[in-house]
Amino acid sequence: MLRLILVSSLILLPLIARSNVPDKFTQKNINYRTYFGECPSKSSGMLTLILMKEFEKAQSLRDVKEKILNEKLDEKYFLSDYRISYNPVIRTLRINFECPEPLAKVQVYKPNGEEHYSAILGDNARMYEPQYENLMKAEKRLNHHLPLLAISMNQLEGSAPTDLANFIKKMEVDMRKQISEIIISKNNDLTIIFALGGKATSVFMGADLWEEKLTKLAKIVGYVGKNKRYPSSINLVNSKKVVVKFSDKI
Repeated sequence: MLRLILVSSLILLPLIARSNVPDKFTQKNINYRTYFGECPSKSSGMLTLILMKEFEKAQSLRDVKEKILNEKLDEKYFLSDYRISYNPVIRTLRINFECPEPLAKVQVYKPNGEEHYSAILGDNARMYEPQYENLMKAEKRLNHHLPLLAISMNQLEGSAPTDLANFIKKMEVDMRKQISEIIISKNNDLTIIFALGGKATSVFMGADLWEEKLTKLAKIVGYVGKNKRYPSSINLVNSKKVVVKFSDKI
């Protein structure tokens, strides 16, 4: 619900600290209008305060946008897009933020196999700091676990992040929730580890035609879930010959 609130700089800070930033407010004779979309209100509120202070120095949009670019504030505060505009006639500054949907927890490895760093893969194929997941969960904007994605540094420099983001986005959320791990090899071979019925199921997707194979995979996962008989592996490397194996143990 939109709220019209008159605030001063002295009371805005505690509002932001409580992640309760108003959609409309006036400060120093400037009207502010904010929209955070699906962004965490805590981080977006902090960024709003930074941009307000910069704008109030000289009422320059150019200064604000240069600050964002020079300090990489869009990355630091988990933005996928932003729009900032000022109408001098009605003295109104509009700040609109958009944030990505988190798709996976990423572990990036060096060529020798050592872990290099961790990140969160967004639906825009960009990497964000791990705390993004915590912020989203704290504000109940993310209500399920994220699968672990293991990828090499070399893979990050190619099309792999975009290909993986597009692939994961095409999955139904209920199917994503059953994934525990995603692994992409240096040869671009994709392996998905599902937790089906409390058991691990390895799915081998091969190096291409992932989206085409996803349709078949979704049908198999739905079928085995309905019948409560879960395979140990599903091989989709050859899209024309799907091999489903079950463990001898019941």
